[in-house]
Amino acid sequence: MIPIDNGTTENSTPAQTALVTGGASGIGRSTVRLFLTRGWSVVAADLNESSGRALLDEHPNEVAAGRLAFARADVSSEEDVERAAAQAASLTGHLACVVNNAGIGGAFGRITETSVEDWDYTFAVLSRGVFLGVKHAAKIMQAQGTGGAIVNVASLAALTGDAGPQAYSAAKASVVHMSRVFATELGPHRIRVNCVCPGAIATPLNPSASRGFDGSELARAQPLPFVGEPEHLASAIYFLGSSESSFVTGQYLAVDGGLEAAGPRLGQYLGTDPRYGSLVGVNRGNTGVKSTVHGKATQ
Repeated sequence: MIPIDNGTTENSTPAQTALVTGGASGIGRSTVRLFLTRGWSVVAADLNESSGRALLDEHPNEVAAGRLAFARADVSSEEDVERAAAQAASLTGHLACVVNNAGIGGAFGRITETSVEDWDYTFAVLSRGVFLGVKHAAKIMQAQGTGGAIVNVASLAALTGDAGPQAYSAAKASVVHMSRVFATELGPHRIRVNCVCPGAIATPLNPSASRGFDGSELARAQPLPFVGEPEHLASAIYFLGSSESSFVTGQYLAVDGGLEAAGPRLGQYLGTDPRYGSLVGVNRGNTGVKSTVHGKATQ
């Protein structure tokens, strides 16, 4: 029997730390909670200090035990990101996971009217912020010599052309590709880099999903008939950030209720979606063999 190499030291290290950017609200907050429940220590980095204080107040026992700390950080600032990563590493002496989750909606409106300043601000947070998070996580993990995991939060908007504003979509697409590129470079150091692509998740950044599901456009587009919650993303992030995914790197995981799989839903209009067809049979195309209709579809 061949022994399994986890690529991390999770099972042999008594205390590990995760750094979660954007950790004071939404997906980040749920991720912090899940890592804590799994026994990890966590530094939540966020620009919003009041949300950070509320997070600490929510977990007084973990704060008292030195398992939870807050770092005010603007992820577009290299100094802030470097400081937050160093704080996380010092919490237990072992930085095992960095989750680059901090996000904004960014520039919106017609491309002909979008300012360079708004475009650059969007990329500074969503793209440069991930680059900085990976850079400083990798420096620490390489120095530790024990490997680690980096999870970047992209978006369904990175995978299709009509799931978000232009700047947001382009910046998130760069996150997917950076995850592949950095995974290739850092793999020999046993540092895994993956990303998750959330769909319509009910968070403060996505109020349209928070308003409910029944009768919405989302209900017609998304195969699973319920709204995505931050906890759904937290579970996926934890999987990719822990030794549970020790042989997975350079991948993206769409956590989207099936939106990517459903695609543009052209089947509704072309008549190929079985849910909208009235007949059952087989179309034999131009084979010269006659197509067959077996009967009407049952409900």
